[in-house]
Amino acid sequence: MVDLHVPIVGAPLAGGPSTPALAAAVSEAGGLGFLAAGYKAVSVVQRELEELRTLTARPIGLNVFFPVRESVDEQALAGYVERMRAEGERYGVAPGEPRWTDDDWEAKLGLAARERPDVVSFTFGCPEREIVESLRASGCIIWCTVTSVAEARKATESTVDALVVQGAEAGGHQASFHDHDEDPCSMLALLAEIRSATATPLIAAGGISGGADVAISLRAGAVAAQIGSALLRSTEAGTSVTHREALEAAERPTRLTRAFTGRRARGIVNRFMLEHDAFAPRGYPEVHHVTAPIRASARELGDADGVNLWAGTGYRNAQDASAAELVERWGHELGASGDARG
Repeated sequence: MVDLHVPIVGAPLAGGPSTPALAAAVSEAGGLGFLAAGYKAVSVVQRELEELRTLTARPIGLNVFFPVRESVDEQALAGYVERMRAEGERYGVAPGEPRWTDDDWEAKLGLAARERPDVVSFTFGCPEREIVESLRASGCIIWCTVTSVAEARKATESTVDALVVQGAEAGGHQASFHDHDEDPCSMLALLAEIRSATATPLIAAGGISGGADVAISLRAGAVAAQIGSALLRSTEAGTSVTHREALEAAERPTRLTRAFTGRRARGIVNRFMLEHDAFAPRGYPEVHHVTAPIRASARELGDADGVNLWAGTGYRNAQDASAAELVERWGHELGASGDARG
């Protein structure tokens, strides 16, 4: 495990909120800040890692999407593209073309090996043991996000150093190795199940938004807790104005949906989700590319009803403050609880 002064991990928050400044603020406050490589060109990730290292000498993490290609119902996908044409007219844009990409998998692995962030974590799957051991030989600690006991066992077989246990409460994409329709397990219940199945260190994720939640996670067997939604309104986050306003309003519940990307993800309920979720096929990242121009236009226009407002169940606890201040505050709350293991 990486040496942390405070057992708090800043979630990668791919898709906009992730910035070098946010990762640095979390790390400088004694936690572990993560930079998201997802959706970014390798050259951009390289520049952001370089910037991050000018902002902190503390440990940092890099999150990489594991490429999974699953079968897609082409007829349903074509139907959804047609449905999005009408949605696009609302915002003056055409939907994008559905396509699969591996998010520059090999190039990002190479970048991680060269740049050697303290921790490299994987989402949507776990690389084989040879890749894990190769990155470890480069000086990286390897984490993998899991959503079930079966995934935890598979990742353990790959000899990862820690498991990020993502519960149903987490905002953004469910990190399951394969997209499915089964009800996700709550974080604490999943933590207990996986703790019984492996001795690999566990990082709790999902619905954690303060020091008291971190303390509960530690008592349940985690060595640290990952916080995401509670950082979305932080000064350093790249969260859009539209997204920030929806978080601050705190008027609506969250729900899992495939409407925006074709993979289940938790976000604040809005018009787009309500109108299109029932018609969205399983197909990631194909659907993501179809809706991307629509979402970008809605975001630019400030229309929260056309944007994926990723948020976990604890999003109402997010505050407008520096991420460093928030992590320090959570650390104090954790200390006051009598459980400040790091």
